[in-house]
Amino acid sequence: MVLRTFGWAFGFTVLGLAAAVFYDGWAALGVVAILTVLEVSLSFDNAVINAGILKKMSAFWQKIFLTIGVLIAVFGMRLLFPVVIVAVTAKLSPVKAVELAVNDKDRYQQLVTDAHPSIAAFGGMFLLMIFLNFIFEDREIKWLGWIERPLARLGQVEMLSVCLALIVLLIASMTVATHAHQHGGEHADKVQTVLTSGLAGLVTYLIVGGLSGYFENRLADEEEAQAEKESEARTAAGRGGKGGPSLVAVTGKAAFFMFLYLEVIDASFSFDGVIGAFAITNDIVLMALGLGIGALYVRSLTVYLVRQGTLDDYVYLEHGAHYAIGALAVILLVTIQYQISEIITGLVGVVLIGWSFWSSVRRNRRIAAGQARASDAA
Repeated sequence: MVLRTFGWAFGFTVLGLAAAVFYDGWAALGVVAILTVLEVSLSFDNAVINAGILKKMSAFWQKIFLTIGVLIAVFGMRLLFPVVIVAVTAKLSPVKAVELAVNDKDRYQQLVTDAHPSIAAFGGMFLLMIFLNFIFEDREIKWLGWIERPLARLGQVEMLSVCLALIVLLIASMTVATHAHQHGGEHADKVQTVLTSGLAGLVTYLIVGGLSGYFENRLADEEEAQAEKESEARTAAGRGGKGGPSLVAVTGKAAFFMFLYLEVIDASFSFDGVIGAFAITNDIVLMALGLGIGALYVRSLTVYLVRQGTLDDYVYLEHGAHYAIGALAVILLVTIQYQISEIITGLVGVVLIGWSFWSSVRRNRRIAAGQARASDAA
């Protein structure tokens, strides 16, 4: 099971490390290995979130996620994305941006760093909306009930998550404006950049997430209607039995928009990894190799969680991952103006997911103990 799921990741690791040695010697191998660990540590919560969505999709779309989705994740976000950012922000042609990445790595790194406010605002707002919509939904299973129960009641207010996200964006932009004023207005243009990029992230979430949810809900309604017809047919034939919505994997338009939603989530999660990678190297080839290998492990881990039914067995994992998303969203918005170590970013996610996993284990033990007592009493 492990080899079948992680086979591509293992194979690409060997090839990637060999390519690093061939490209720039043994030191490059160490750099690629560090970048791989960085990407996996920063994106473990991404795997849990993706698994929660992927388990609803058919086997075909799961394969699409592992093939075309990987190409988008590895070559699109980890290789082409930094180049496109430089080309857009510096008003260069893509060819010129690639030449800059290869021949003037320090200048390339500076341009990507200059583009960080827009990247962080877009990704921060998109991830914040994911967290808010999760925490405001009334769920049967609650992890931190003392927080989640009152927030679920607040979630009945229409468009509350959007309003809160806009308030957070305004606070972030005002922080930038205050800092610029204190330093002579050098970075005053960042305010408009932050507002525009943040609104773009919010709108992207509403469009892609909204379409995905719409088609998923429509599919669920069709399944429920079909189940009712089958139940009526059995009753008319005198066979009786209970009808109910069947658990059918999402396909067609619903799966397509869910796939797009997954890709946008992955893009948002990759922002901190790409930016953090510049603290280790400004070589675009080594960066693409290291982050690409890490992305493959994250994708394989996502499929592993789905096939093993881990989210069903450890019910608080999804909660922990969403809390990690909320923390990452805040961190991204804070890094618009202040620098935060990637170690802190990675540790926050690991701690929250580890805590939710241990809480799930304790819950399972309590349930098993209760069932054992009931069996003994009977």
